[in-house]
Amino acid sequence: MFSAISMNWRGRPLVSHEVIINLISATTNKSGLKIYAELDTHSYKKGIKILDSQFSNLNIHFHETNPKLNYTIYPLNTISIKL
Repeated sequence: MFSAISMNWRGRPLVSHEVIINLISATTNKSGLKIYAELDTHSYKKGIKILDSQFSNLNIHFHETNPKLNYTIYPLNTISIKL
């Protein structure tokens, strides 16, 4: 997804949130990728720590290739599928 977005907005100045959202939302590829984007204007607290017990309850599947960066988080009520 990020590769497709980067190719779509290459060389264009990212001068506002509106421009960025429009470029991301206009991203497609030959495989049928469509991306929806919207600006989140909510404020979030910084420094919130996730407990080990909370993390262990995630339905997360780490991919074989570079698992620190490649993973899928599934809803808790579904079975994870190995990719």
